[in-house]
This record gives sequence, C-alpha cells and structure tokens, in this order.
Amino acid sequence: MKPTYYITTPIYYVNDVPHIGHAYTTVACDVLARYKKAKGFDVFFLTGTDEHGQKVEKAAMANGESPLELADRVVQRFQGLWETLNVDNTDFIRTTQERHKQGVQELFRLIEGKGDIYLGHYEDWYCTPCEAFWTENQLIEGNCPDCGRPTEKLKEESYFFAMSKYQDRLLAHIEANPDFIQPKSRRNEVVSFIKEGLRDLSISRTSFSWGIPIPGNEKHITYVWFDALSNYITALGYPDSESHNLEKYWPCDVHVIGKDILRFHTVYWPTFLMAAGLPLPQKVFAHGWWTVEGQKMSKSLRNVVEPNMLVEKYGIDPIRYFLLREVPFGLDGDFSHAALVQRINSDLANDLGNLLSRSTAMLSKYFDGTLPEPTEADAVDAAFIEQFTSALPVIDSHLDNLAFNKALQVIWTLVSAGNKYIDDTAPWALAKDESQRDKLGSVLYNLLEGMRLVALLTAPFMPEAGAKILGILGEDPDNLSLEGHDNWGGLPAGRSIEKAKPLFPRIEE
Repeated sequence: MKPTYYITTPIYYVNDVPHIGHAYTTVACDVLARYKKAKGFDVFFLTGTDEHGQKVEKAAMANGESPLELADRVVQRFQGLWETLNVDNTDFIRTTQERHKQGVQELFRLIEGKGDIYLGHYEDWYCTPCEAFWTENQLIEGNCPDCGRPTEKLKEESYFFAMSKYQDRLLAHIEANPDFIQPKSRRNEVVSFIKEGLRDLSISRTSFSWGIPIPGNEKHITYVWFDALSNYITALGYPDSESHNLEKYWPCDVHVIGKDILRFHTVYWPTFLMAAGLPLPQKVFAHGWWTVEGQKMSKSLRNVVEPNMLVEKYGIDPIRYFLLREVPFGLDGDFSHAALVQRINSDLANDLGNLLSRSTAMLSKYFDGTLPEPTEADAVDAAFIEQFTSALPVIDSHLDNLAFNKALQVIWTLVSAGNKYIDDTAPWALAKDESQRDKLGSVLYNLLEGMRLVALLTAPFMPEAGAKILGILGEDPDNLSLEGHDNWGGLPAGRSIEKAKPLFPRIEE
C-alpha cells in the first residue's frame, strides 16, 4: 500500500480578488503534492473557498444579490486561476456545500456533548473586516491591532468554546513536537501568545444570518473560524467514516498558510480537535507576505499583482518557478518585474534552455541524433554523475521542510554542472579526433541522461517544461514518476533524439 500525504491550502475568502499571495500558497502546495506523487505517495491535495460571514453578507447586499450568488460568481475566479496556473488539486471545498455544513454541525454537537461548549454573553470590540473580537487593551488607539481599522463595541448572546481548558495541553504538544509550527520564529510567537493565557472563545453570532446555523438554536450562526477551519476534515467526509478518506489521510501532513492566519491554525484549530478527540495535524507552515516593488500590496495603491495577467505576459512555468525560487518560503518577499525577467533570462533561458539546446544540437551534429552507448566513466564523468546521485536525497529533505528555493538551488547546481561538463570535456575538440569517438559518445550520453533527471526534478515546479524536455528525449512526457526512474542510466542507447528548439525565449524589455 502506498504511503499517504495530505496537504492543504487555506480556504480563500470569496470577498477577495485572487492575487499573487493566493497564487504563492497554492502553487507551493501543488509543487509539494506533485513531488510526493512522483515519489510514490497517495496524495490528497485540498484547496477551496470560505464563503460565509458578515463581510460576504454586506458585500452581497450592496451588490443587490444574495450571498450565495456572490459566492457562486467569485468562486469561479479562484477555480479559473488554479486551472491557469496548472494546479492539480484533488478536491475543492466550498463552505456552502451541504457536506461541509453537516460536518460543522456534527463537530459542534460532539464538542457540546462533551461539555466544552456553553451558552453565555459576549461583550468586546469587534472588527468586521477581520471578523475578530479584541479586548480593550489589545486595541491600538481604539483600532483593530491587525488591520488598523475602527472597531465597534458589541454585546450579544453567544456560544463559547472552553478553549482555556486546553492551554496546558496545547503548550505540551508544541513542546513535544518541535516541527508542529514552522518556521521556528512563528512557533515562538504562538507560544508567547498562549502563555499570556487563553480565554474561552465565542463561536456563534446573532448579528447576521449568512452562515451555518447552530444545531438546536438556529438564531445563532456558527462563527466563521469554527466553520472555516473544519473544512480540512469535512472535505475528507467527516463525520462519515464510510468515506474512508478521514481515516486514510487524517491527520494532515501539512497545512500551508499565510502568517496572518497563524493563530487560528495553531491555537483555535488544535484545541477544537483536542476537544473532538481527533489527532492534530503534523505541521502548520506559515509563509511570508509579498510586497510589490518595495510597497505593501493594496487596492488603494492599485499595485495588486494579478496572476492571470502575469501568466499571459510571461507564461505559466516561469511564474511558478519565480514564486518559489526568489524568496525563502517563510520569509517576506518583494515582487518586481525586473527580478522576474532576470530569472527568466538567466536561470531558464541561459542555464536550463541553453543546456538542452547545446546537448541536443551536438548529438545531431556528431551522431545524427542517435544516442550513443556510454563507455566506462573516467574521473571527470564520475564526478559529474556523482553530483546527481548525491543531490537527490538533499532535494528530498529540502522539500520535506518546504524549503522550495533551496531545492531549486540544488537542481540548478545540476544544470550548472551540465554546462561546466561541456566546457571541461570540450566535445567539439573530441569530435576532431576519431580515436576519441567513444569518449565523445559518453559525454553526450551523460549530458542527455543528466537532462532527463533535471526534467523529472523540475517537473513538480514547471510541469509543462518538465514534460516537454522528457518528450524531446523520447521519454513518456506523462510519466513524471521518480520511483525507480531517478537512478542514473535510464535513457536507452540507440534512441533517436531531435534537436531542441529554445525552451524559454529570452525576454527583451
């Protein structure tokens, strides 16, 4: 039986326009899902949309439509973008789906039945844009500490979740599982928040109606975070054990999120799960934010980077590559067109594309495009081959740690090694000496076998380019498996290989 791997993006709020931040998270998850599939895992990759809450209700009313009409319209933007970016998710959950509603209500009943949910009154400062309550001393000059906008004092009847009860247990879990919250800086942030003292959490609202009704008291609507976070199990069929997906894939291997929703995923969600008697996710990884040309992305500055336009201008694979190569995952990054063009021209056109063009052109010129049989490796060949063998476990480890840029750096050392191997062996000089014909054949075999492995390793990041290179090498472009295909010597001698056209055209700005 295959080992399983379950990875999730956050569910995106339908009151948002999809931007580069959404693309970043989703492409990162897609790369990891594709890589794990190639390594022989049975992968479940979930994304979706968060469609309830006061903001959606207000926006729909202002638009003269129902909240569901607004959600149905906006959800297509997200689904369309994932298609454009070549994202291959297993499932797409919407919080308006019946399967989700039933799962949320069952989770509420279960926790209430254990005595961890009770009815009381809530009074505090509420920020509608963040859908969050704040105490008086958390406010900054009366405004929301997260978004800086005004808050209003609200008092209403509310159901509470006894979160305070789980404070010590949660701290003990974080202590015992150092990889649970990544990167480390975020873990320290969460630990100090918990140590300040957890309060019981208000988990229902009566001030609006767009959401999942509390079972048995329908004037109460489930608080958006109790509703939204449950998607990670409702998409697996919770509470229906007959779907088998829950027992098969849960607990999740990694929730990938933006750092702005860290607390909800590392404090609220684990305590809900503890109360329900369900295992906690293995890891929550919070990545950084993107600025644009040095400025914070905002609608008012009109600098929100729209991924569809980027793809139209530069292509899918270059955008996927740039997002994960430019910045260490977990840190903040800056998007600039100049940096993107620089990456395309230097890494993709000059390094990778050029290596493929040179190697296939020499094979055409010296061997009429037929792959020769390699002879025994000399010291230079052996050193070249060894770089591939030793790189594989390093790439694997980097991807397990979501260090996408480090994995790409290692793959690019292999690309550079290919270009250096050409300079070191000088095939054009070998071609002038008939006694060196076998040596020339070995050099070209090694170059193209190296290209095959580079294609398989880059395919999770750039699926189109990976498949295209494999097709040029006469391999099955649909078979991107690394299982048993990552051993040196996979290309059969005697195969006919065409001369490659430029893989990534240079961009002249």
